[in-house]
Amino acid sequence: MVKISRNSMLKNRVQKLRAEVRVDTQKLRNQAIENLQELFTLAKDQAQNPNIKLKQRQSWARVAAYICQVINTIAAHFDERQIDIDLNKLEELINETATKTQAQKS
Repeated sequence: MVKISRNSMLKNRVQKLRAEVRVDTQKLRNQAIENLQELFTLAKDQAQNPNIKLKQRQSWARVAAYICQVINTIAAHFDERQIDIDLNKLEELINETATKTQAQKS
């Protein structure tokens, strides 16, 4: 039977969690962008609607432009970096703890 240390098990779980977070983050990002694209289409349609007043169309054009800004922000950033930083810190803590535990056993 293969013996796996608790420290190795913790490290493996952190690595697995990191991979899952990347996949889940990308999935959430894509869903948010899809929803915002639908909203953009609705706002754009209102901005191009000749049956409403010019001032209202201008307001809808501003809404559409802001939706584009939000889409660009989500596409570029999604706190994935912060999650990676946190997971790196967690790995460091695990490594430090493992080192201290091994030193105490010696």
